[in-house]
Amino acid sequence: MTETVLANAKIVLPTEVISGSLALRDGVITDIAQGATVLPGAIDCEGDLVMPGLIELHTDNLERHIQPRPGVDWPHATAILAHDAELCSVGITTVFDALRVGSVFSNDRSHYGEYARQVASELLDLRDREALRISHFIHLRAEVCSETLIDELEKFGPDDRVGIVSLMDHTPGERQFRDVEKLRDYICGKHGLSADEFSAHVASQIALKEEVGARHEAAAVAAARRYGAVLASHDDTTSDQVACSAAHGVHFAEFPTTVEAADACRQQGIAVMMGAPNLIRGGSHSGNVAAHVLAEANLLDIVSSDYVPSSLLGSALFLGDLWGDVARGIRTVTAHPAEAVGLSDRGRLEPGARADLIRVRRTAGSGAVHGVWVWGVRVG
Repeated sequence: MTETVLANAKIVLPTEVISGSLALRDGVITDIAQGATVLPGAIDCEGDLVMPGLIELHTDNLERHIQPRPGVDWPHATAILAHDAELCSVGITTVFDALRVGSVFSNDRSHYGEYARQVASELLDLRDREALRISHFIHLRAEVCSETLIDELEKFGPDDRVGIVSLMDHTPGERQFRDVEKLRDYICGKHGLSADEFSAHVASQIALKEEVGARHEAAAVAAARRYGAVLASHDDTTSDQVACSAAHGVHFAEFPTTVEAADACRQQGIAVMMGAPNLIRGGSHSGNVAAHVLAEANLLDIVSSDYVPSSLLGSALFLGDLWGDVARGIRTVTAHPAEAVGLSDRGRLEPGARADLIRVRRTAGSGAVHGVWVWGVRVG
């Protein structure tokens, strides 16, 4: 293969930014050198940032493409390809696509059905046929307060590229929706429930959690071990909940809702992940702790785009400005997520690492992606 050289760049290394050039060959980084020289045949980056490809651990974006409007089911292959292209365009080169497992069929108005196994199979088929631009893994969001979780978990195995299992508990009055009024706004807005229907929904979900919650949580923890996947908690609110997460072997905490929970994670050695939309908007849409508060308290390790893919790059640059350290901000979307899920071949620019990288031009307080390479091949 021919060598690709990116020159005259600001290269974001794990702990510093240098001016220089970077060479790629046979899918890996072969050399990094300081200096402004642009040799014949090299790509002149004109002073743009060159950094590792972004690593996304939790995004609902694929679900948005599959169901672009309530009640509208889009053809899955088309949706997956569009999702893949969108992530590539904003600099994400590795993604853990979040798919919910655990459904509710008994409630006619607020039911949600099974879909994860079918979508995962179609995604893996497209990957096997080399139809996707970036690297995809599966993230199973195990909904504890559901009717079918165990059956759905049993449909996956070690060969399904399940990299993450997260313990989700959306029981009314707990965790993300401890403020039931926020849940009312969400559920009634999405499903058009009346006040009486919402009250019935709350009562049925609380009863369901009491009946199956402990059994479902244990099943999800066991499934993660069976798949060889990393376990994540979701919306931890109290130090007691974090202690339970630690006992399960959780590697990172998705979106803790309080400073108390984030601080407890730090004490337990659990990495803290917050949402980029929260960071960019200046607060949580659910009324929980603002991500910038955790960043300012040095309690933020990883950022996820959650439901806005383009927010991932912007949030990392925002953090770099906030902390006065560009390399540190970029680590929240590269090296730190890679470490959290055990991907040792990517997330850092260093000789021998997988050549997943992006070229970014700072603009309007954020950044625009001007090039994307996966395994050393330009894909965007």
